[in-house]
Amino acid sequence: MSTSTDPSLLHLLWLASPALPVGGFSYSEGLEAAVDAGIVHDETSAGDWLLSQLELVQARAELPVAAAAHAASLALDSTRLAELNAWTLRTRETSESLQQVQQMGRSLVAWMQSLMPDAAVLPLLQALKPAPTWPVVMGAVAAARGAALEPALQAIAFGWAENLMQAAVRSVPLGQTSGQRLLARLVHAIPDAVSTALAAPEPMAFAPLLGIHGARHETQYSRLFRS
Repeated sequence: MSTSTDPSLLHLLWLASPALPVGGFSYSEGLEAAVDAGIVHDETSAGDWLLSQLELVQARAELPVAAAAHAASLALDSTRLAELNAWTLRTRETSESLQQVQQMGRSLVAWMQSLMPDAAVLPLLQALKPAPTWPVVMGAVAAARGAALEPALQAIAFGWAENLMQAAVRSVPLGQTSGQRLLARLVHAIPDAVSTALAAPEPMAFAPLLGIHGARHETQYSRLFRS
């Protein structure tokens, strides 16, 4: 019996894997500060916090940037990639969130250099200053791997959800079963988040509570995470 597998699906599973060497596990994106403030204290409140972040940040900002970068990568449009990168940088509200998108972006470009040195978009990403940012590079890499836009955004959203679920397990803390239930809530909401991102004419950034707790995390006494 013979089977066939779409290579682009395997590449998306790879990109969504927590084993991708970009350091995503070291960031909680404000979750740890929300735990310290008592806003997040159990499975339900962790799920509520992350669902809000999925709907207000991922669906309206990060995923639309990745979608636009996917198109710009296919067109080898260096001007559009630079515009998206600059927008991502100027909408980071804290030094930690700025550090995160740059560090993870640089790491993903280094991964791409190692495994896809002949990718046509690679020099355009390497030229982004002061550093390539995570959502821009993710969209570009997905395009370079031959992934269609909608499944690419689903994979990016799932990778984010799995990483933040693991951050919740460590910081709240939660048991593994609770973490899987939390992930199920996020997975159920991902299709709507992707639909919102695909319909967005431009990325939008407005999540003041996340910015406040991201700033508080920078002076938090005891921390496991870098954001």
